[in-house]
Amino acid sequence: MEIEQLYEIYLQHPIITTDSRDCPAGSIFFALKGASFNGNLYAASALEKGCAFAVVEKEFAPEGDKRFIGVENPEQTLQSLAAYHRQQLNIPILQITGTNGKTTTKELIACVLQEARDVLYTEGNLNNHLGVPRTLLRITKEHDIAVIETGANHPGEIAFLCNMVKANYGLITNVGRAHLEGFGSFQGVKKTKGELYDDLQQRQATIFINALDEDLLKMAEERGFHLYDNAVPYVEGRIEECNPFVKMQWRSEDEEPWHTIQTHFIGAYNISNLRAAITVGLHFGISPEQICHAIENYVPSNSRSEFRNTGKNSLIIDAYNANPSSMVAALTNFQFIDSKHKMVILGDMRELGADSEMEHCKVMDVLGTMPLEEVWLVGENFASLKYHNSRIRPKYFKDVEAVKEEIASQPITGRTILIKGSNGTKLFQLPEYL
Repeated sequence: MEIEQLYEIYLQHPIITTDSRDCPAGSIFFALKGASFNGNLYAASALEKGCAFAVVEKEFAPEGDKRFIGVENPEQTLQSLAAYHRQQLNIPILQITGTNGKTTTKELIACVLQEARDVLYTEGNLNNHLGVPRTLLRITKEHDIAVIETGANHPGEIAFLCNMVKANYGLITNVGRAHLEGFGSFQGVKKTKGELYDDLQQRQATIFINALDEDLLKMAEERGFHLYDNAVPYVEGRIEECNPFVKMQWRSEDEEPWHTIQTHFIGAYNISNLRAAITVGLHFGISPEQICHAIENYVPSNSRSEFRNTGKNSLIIDAYNANPSSMVAALTNFQFIDSKHKMVILGDMRELGADSEMEHCKVMDVLGTMPLEEVWLVGENFASLKYHNSRIRPKYFKDVEAVKEEIASQPITGRTILIKGSNGTKLFQLPEYL
C-alpha cells in the first residue's frame, strides 16, 4: 500500500495506537517489534478490541482480510505516515531539544501558548523515534500551533527526527554531559543537539536562543545564525527569591516595567526554562499579563522540580532523570534552601560510559562542601567509588528497595530532603515513604 492510500485511511481513522491493550474504537494499530515483544502477534486481538485496522508485516496479514494492512516495516511506515501528515499541515511547529529541561520547557511553552492558542504538544516525554510520529499524528485541523519535544542518546537521532518534524522554529535548552556512553564525548552531545540548528538553517527557519549560553551561541554562529539578526524578543530575567519556590522578575528588550511571577518551581536553574517560555509566548502574541497568569498557575509534577510537604518531611523531588550538569545544578540550588536539617538521597547517573567514575567523584566533591546531616547514595556507580572525604560519611544502598527497608526500620522526620537520580534508579518511588 502506498503512503497516500494509507493516509486516506488515517484521515477516516485518525487515532493511532501501538499498544494492543489500548485500542480505542475505530483506531489504527501499528504492530511494532522490540527485543522482547512482537506486536504482529497481537494484531488480531487489537482488532477484536476495537481497532479498525492493523498495520503489520506482510507475512502476518491474512489474505482477504482488508483490516490487516501488510507492509515491509510497520515502524518505518508509522514514521512515513507522520512525515506525510506533517507535509499537509499549515501551522507553525516549534521543535525543542536539549540535555536538561526540555520537557519542563515544553510544558511551560505549551501552558503559555494555551492562553490564546489551540496547542498540540508532546505528552510526557514521548520524544523518540516512536513518540514523535505518534505526536505528529495527533495534530488535527483544530490546532493552530504545535510544540514537539525531541530527545536523543546517539548521534544522528535529532537529524532523523528533524526530517519528520520539519519545524518552523527550534529551541535547544542547553548542552551538557549526558548520555556520554552513546554520544562518545561532550563534543558528540553538541554535534547531535546541533543537528536541530543544521536543519533549521538549511530551511531558513527561526531559532529561539538563550543568549546567556556560550555553547549555544557558538553553535548557532557556526551555522550562520546571528543573535541580533534573530526576529524574536530578548527577555531579561532575574531571581527575586528562591526559598524554596522561584520568584522572578522579567522584562523584554530593556523596557519597563519589570513583571513579577511567583512560580511553583524549585531551583534557580529553572530561570532559563522560564525565559524561554516567556520569549516564545511574546513572539506568538501572548500578552505579558497572560504569560504571568499561565506560569503562576503551572504546577510541576512527575518528579520534576517538585516540592512536596508530606507532614513528616519537606521533599524536593527531581528524580525523573540525572546527569552531571543537572545533578550539580540541583545540589547548588539545595545549598540556598533555608533549612536546619538537610539530607540528600542521590541515585546513580546512568549512561556515562568511561566518564562515569570521574563524574560521580565530582558529585562527591560538591557534597563535601555542603552542610548536610545525612547523605544516602543509591546504586552501584556510587558504591563502587574509591572515594574518601572525611567531611561526608554517606550510606550506600544497592537499590531503591534497600532504601525503603531502611526507612521502614528507621523512619525519617523533620528533614528537608533532596531526591535526585537517573530514572532507572526509581527514586521517584520514595516520596510516599517519606
